[in-house]
Amino acid sequence: MTRPGTNLLTQTLAVCRRTFVFVGLFSMAINILMLSVPIYMMQIFDRALTSGSKETLIVLTIMAIAAVLTLALMELVRSKIMVRVSSWLEDVLGPEALERSIGSTLRGRFYRTESLQDIANIRNLLGGAAIFSLFDAPWVPVYLLVIFLLHPWLGVVALGGAVLLFALAIVNEKITNRPLRDASMMALTANRRAEMTTRNAEAVDAMGMAQSLIDRWAIENKAVLSLQREASDRAGIIVSMTKFFRLAIQVGILGLGAYLAMEQVLTPGGMIAASIILGRALQPVEQAIGTWRQVIGARASLRRLKGFFDEGGLRQKSMPLPEPEGYLTVEKVSFVPPGGEKPILRNISFAASPGEALAIVGPSAAGKSTLARLIVGSWQPTSGVVRLDFADIFRWSRENVGRFIGYLPQDVELFGGTVRDNIARMRDVPPEDIVKAAQMAGVHEMILRLPKGYETEIGESGTVLSAGQRQRIALARALLGEPRLVVLDEPNSNLDSEGEQALATAIRSLKNQGANVIIIAHRQSVLTHVDRILVLRNGTVDLIGTKEEVLAQIRQPKEAPKPEKGDPRMVRRQPGGRPALKSGRSVPATRSTGK
Repeated sequence: MTRPGTNLLTQTLAVCRRTFVFVGLFSMAINILMLSVPIYMMQIFDRALTSGSKETLIVLTIMAIAAVLTLALMELVRSKIMVRVSSWLEDVLGPEALERSIGSTLRGRFYRTESLQDIANIRNLLGGAAIFSLFDAPWVPVYLLVIFLLHPWLGVVALGGAVLLFALAIVNEKITNRPLRDASMMALTANRRAEMTTRNAEAVDAMGMAQSLIDRWAIENKAVLSLQREASDRAGIIVSMTKFFRLAIQVGILGLGAYLAMEQVLTPGGMIAASIILGRALQPVEQAIGTWRQVIGARASLRRLKGFFDEGGLRQKSMPLPEPEGYLTVEKVSFVPPGGEKPILRNISFAASPGEALAIVGPSAAGKSTLARLIVGSWQPTSGVVRLDFADIFRWSRENVGRFIGYLPQDVELFGGTVRDNIARMRDVPPEDIVKAAQMAGVHEMILRLPKGYETEIGESGTVLSAGQRQRIALARALLGEPRLVVLDEPNSNLDSEGEQALATAIRSLKNQGANVIIIAHRQSVLTHVDRILVLRNGTVDLIGTKEEVLAQIRQPKEAPKPEKGDPRMVRRQPGGRPALKSGRSVPATRSTGK
């Protein structure tokens, strides 16, 4: 459970920080053990060689090997800890990021599944070698202090070299940060274009659009490569300078050590030890410069993820509610799309009851599919509310209410897997429920004719199936588990006569089961099976009533009959396109949701 004022990313990083403290202690031990080799060298040159004691040499060698072995084991443990921390971080954040990506898509945001790549970037940093240079960097002053203890002049040279390399690291950050950040953002745009191109491969290939789209992608990708090349060129200069100065400082400290040894103020062992310790002191800085691109990328990923996780989720967690009966109420709903100013829907109100079928018709761009998304709770109204059994359907937990909703979107999307997986909504569902849904959708026999029946792999997005087959399987998916509210958006757009008959049978079965059926219709054939019709025009309700009444009004718009006295169900147009009743009710012939 997320604490107030925090999000999952903040909490996960807080747990990681506690682990980092433990890894920091390991790093302390590792860096102390790193001194074992220079100490061994000093003892060999200054004690064993001068005394000629083989016993001393053996003891020193055994101790050094034991220290180096301990060092290797501790580095192995440290590496395993960081690999597991990085994997755990992705395990925790990945599902939440994917769930938020779904919400971002529904909100019309651009940053969606890119969050998963950003999490992978952070995982790669934490699980790779680059992170250890950050853990080892705080020990540079300790190594410099040891060199000062050997001789102050050696310490001055080592300190000057360390300051110089740190300055180069800062310069590297300054000159590569902006181009790498810009390249990262432009790469996201180029990748989206490539994804869009491949997703619409059929249209792209059929209409010869491939080269134009490839050219556009190539322009964007060249800009990305140019920025990355600029950053790499700059970083390459810094890396070369770093290597030169490190080797020059190494040579300098050996030369100075040799001079001090000639002056008999430093032992030969001290000279060798100073060179080894200096190499270890400068190693984290040099590694950090070499892996700075990865560090900058991970930092940019973390910045984007913080903004992503700081955003409120699509909906708050809510307690499970009882199974709905299927009463639908749309109360003064208006909707303005994200980033838009003009409302697509304005002041929509109507009700629909279980056991009936309501068709929503109207010209193109009237807002029918938008209304369908609002009815199933995928989109939140800008104002007003859509209720299922008096509960706000948008705020209703998807895990709880989703199994009671059947939805066939206008653009049918199936998932990679088998026919069975898709009808089962990618869940573990008893086979009899899957077959029942397929039979209800009239697609059971068609599935059995497939090469492996229900176990047939349909490919990504169902590419091995025809458009009609995909639509019929998606209809079976919508009918799984006897849903209480079923919304079908142009369910017969790709159906042949056999599919039309199966759809008609499914609608009748749903009504007999007491489901509330909402159909977005363009073809008149589906209107035969509905009880009422709602006409949308310019984002408002133009007509609503029984099928016979509305069809009569549509066929005779100029000579619309006046409602008979006492007939509360007849509809008529009002100025502004809003239906009205003689009785004063705005939605005729609907059952009360208070039943």
